[in-house]
Amino acid sequence: MAYPRTPGLVSVVMTVYNKQAYLQDCLDSVRSQTYPHWELILIDDASTDGSYELAARWLDENEQLLSGGRNICVHRLPRNCGYAGAITVGMYLSKGEYIAFLDADDLSHPDRLAKQVAYLNDHSHIDLVGTNYEVFEDGYPKRRTRANWLRYGDQIGKVYAAGGHCICHGTAMLRGALFDRIGGHTRRIEGAEDYEFIAKVIKPGARNVENLPEVLYYYRKHVLQRSRQYFGKPQSEHGDE
Repeated sequence: MAYPRTPGLVSVVMTVYNKQAYLQDCLDSVRSQTYPHWELILIDDASTDGSYELAARWLDENEQLLSGGRNICVHRLPRNCGYAGAITVGMYLSKGEYIAFLDADDLSHPDRLAKQVAYLNDHSHIDLVGTNYEVFEDGYPKRRTRANWLRYGDQIGKVYAAGGHCICHGTAMLRGALFDRIGGHTRRIEGAEDYEFIAKVIKPGARNVENLPEVLYYYRKHVLQRSRQYFGKPQSEHGDE
């Protein structure tokens, strides 16, 4: 039996591990979405810096959001499972026709969900759509630089076939049915679980993924970024998100 998903609902899946300093801004960017029919699934991966407590307070302070088709779930894992485990738990808990990713230290443009839903509704052959984004240094949100490593259309499949990467994972929205069909992230490529997932989505010889050229996401560079643990520099500088 097919997994029942709620038509039109966007499940925003956010994983959090020790991102207290940035989490408030990220949550506020969800609250500001113009698309009204969403649920937020926040998976705290056993943070030790108060991130979970901050998220719980934010939820208490924004109870008025829980109306008009919106719902918020804050779930704390009993132990640290890593990025792949945490995000896959969130995807399993999702109920929406669509699943959108959002990194806990980044921001979404207010129209992000609305425009990605509209695109998927108009392009039934597309399983996953990302967007362009701008990068800013922590503390300087107005000084933003547009990303230039993304690709579009037929070029996307060619890039991944050659082992490259050209979709910013945090910007991605996919059909919930796709997750039900292929599953979530794995730990096979440590530090690049996001890349491996998108590569798994792409169908050889078919154009089933796309990027929107419009900037609908804002990527924060800071010293605690997860990518620095593996690559020694922010993701936006080497094309891995």
